[in-house]
Amino acid sequence: MVISLQRDCVIAGGGPAGMVLGYLLARAGLSVTVLEKHSDFLRDFRGDTIHPSTLTLLGELGLRERFLQLPVTRLSTLDAVLEGVRMTLVDFGVLPGPDDFLVLAPQWDFLNFLSREASELPGFELRMDTAATGLLKQNAEDDDGAVLGLRADSPLGELQIHATLTVAADGRDSVLRESAGMEPEESGVPIDVLWFSLPKPSNPPPPTLGYVSAAGMVLTLDRGATYQSGLVIGKGEFKDLRELGLAAVRARLAHAAPVLNEVVETLTDWYQLKLLSVQINRLPCWHRKGFIAIGDAAHAMSPMFGVGVNYAIQDAVALANAITADLHKGRAPAMRLAAVQARRERPVKVMQWIQGRGHRVITRSTQGRRVIPGGVITVIGFASPLLRRVTARVIGLGLLPEHVRTDPAGMDVGAPG
Repeated sequence: MVISLQRDCVIAGGGPAGMVLGYLLARAGLSVTVLEKHSDFLRDFRGDTIHPSTLTLLGELGLRERFLQLPVTRLSTLDAVLEGVRMTLVDFGVLPGPDDFLVLAPQWDFLNFLSREASELPGFELRMDTAATGLLKQNAEDDDGAVLGLRADSPLGELQIHATLTVAADGRDSVLRESAGMEPEESGVPIDVLWFSLPKPSNPPPPTLGYVSAAGMVLTLDRGATYQSGLVIGKGEFKDLRELGLAAVRARLAHAAPVLNEVVETLTDWYQLKLLSVQINRLPCWHRKGFIAIGDAAHAMSPMFGVGVNYAIQDAVALANAITADLHKGRAPAMRLAAVQARRERPVKVMQWIQGRGHRVITRSTQGRRVIPGGVITVIGFASPLLRRVTARVIGLGLLPEHVRTDPAGMDVGAPG
């Protein structure tokens, strides 16, 4: 049996971009369905950083204080240990209050929070365990033909959801992007990351983003009683590590981050480690008639600086700002979708360029080479007050922060700046 539905907008992907977009459109009085292929949001080693720019957006929606009541970790500064020297690289305290800190929260908590809030809106529908399988097109043989909605597999059978606008927010392996005939342009990335959880040592140091030296690079993101940890490895090196065994991984971790020496023995099985194949890519064109890709479906970001979640959310806000008034009139003009890409592509390109240059430096750690010369570390230490202010704005606010421009009645309250 095929179930047919009609919506103003249908969104594939219940990640941060899809959930925020669904909330914004439903808040504006539109009918919107978000599809999430899994039966829950409980998956580890996803982006956990909620940057100050996202806290500001939550404040504009009246959700900030309720979100901060969740069990989250607040960080005002980010330290790193570079070649054995501890430095504060980011100080969010220089940003305008009240959003002068970064939050670490398990992504499933953030998504469950958005789901609960959105469920209070009459136009919002979230369908779990429902996977988009392809697009409904005006001409099935024409990749450039108008998109009329999508097909999906659900516990109730096949769905056909017709919509004025169909949005791919289904990640870097987007099914809808492929159905639209879109292929991202890849940037070569020389690293991968092994993610895993570690208990904190008995006498933990101050919150530390990571340890970087000729011995390697290890990430230690604070999750309360544990670290969400990562070991940066060379692209394709995982197979060799598997052959060497977990003992070699534990030794490498302890060598690069001696503070972890007493806890690395908790890694006893390969199932505890998840390989993230780091990608940087971007679609040349994000949209078709009646269709647009956002977030990782449009531009996969490196985990460097943890900005991926927040850039995806910024895409969602920019799209809602641009298209809400038109969706109320039953249309999704191509020029609006093109304008969203033009606006969001600028900060994405710059950040991806920065990440690519950062990868060149990080790669040295996977080759046993000193990452930063001693003289440069001295300069960084001397310039750290200015550096902290710059990094706080670039990382914490982003390169083109978005703000909510639609009110709950769906009326445009100002064009994006």
